[in-house]
Amino acid sequence: MSHLICLQDCDNRIGHIMDKKNEGPLKIKELEDELNAIEEEYQEELGRFEALKISGRDIDRETQDLDVKVEKSNIRLSNIKSNKEYKAVLKEIDDLKKAKFQREEKSLQVMEEIEVLRKRCQDNEKEVAEGRKKLDKEKNEVQIELKALDEELRLFEKKRVLFSQTVEQDLLKKYLFLKERKQGQAISPVSQAVCQVCHMRIPPQTYNELIRGDSLLSCTNCGRIIYWADDEHYKKALNEI
Repeated sequence: MSHLICLQDCDNRIGHIMDKKNEGPLKIKELEDELNAIEEEYQEELGRFEALKISGRDIDRETQDLDVKVEKSNIRLSNIKSNKEYKAVLKEIDDLKKAKFQREEKSLQVMEEIEVLRKRCQDNEKEVAEGRKKLDKEKNEVQIELKALDEELRLFEKKRVLFSQTVEQDLLKKYLFLKERKQGQAISPVSQAVCQVCHMRIPPQTYNELIRGDSLLSCTNCGRIIYWADDEHYKKALNEI
């Protein structure tokens, strides 16, 4: 029975190791997803930043074109003889100046937006760099942890083979049958007459038989093989794994 208990302990530890082995890649995947989201946002804002710079240059060219038109209209104004034509050119100059003012206002607005986006892009670029550094560090740590877990896994797999070979075949078959149907936990310790897996009390007579250790018993509620948790022989066997 002690070898069967040790077999269950090996299986539990192997299961725990496999869970830990799965945690590392999942954590890496989460960090990669976070980094990808930051990089995507960075690229989008960088695109808007470049588009605004192009828009700003276009507005500046339009403003310069309006300056040229105003200058040409002023030259024409000095050579006009007709009062009607004079008024028309004055209105043209006034309209050009208004258009120029609007372009200058728009240019200031674009410049402000460019500065805001410049700061955001700088912050995001820094965040991306830090995210990559963190990801590389985490990958390295996960690789080291996986290597240690693989060594631990090999150790307990060897022990599991040894314990499997020392358990009676009929008992081993029952263990494997229960393990498959009981979420990997075929055996349960019983402490103070309570099954430590399903947490239900077992009958007093069954508990007394369990303490005597004369026969193989099962929990009347969950059906798992049970043993007395305070048995010093079993405790010693588990401590030696």
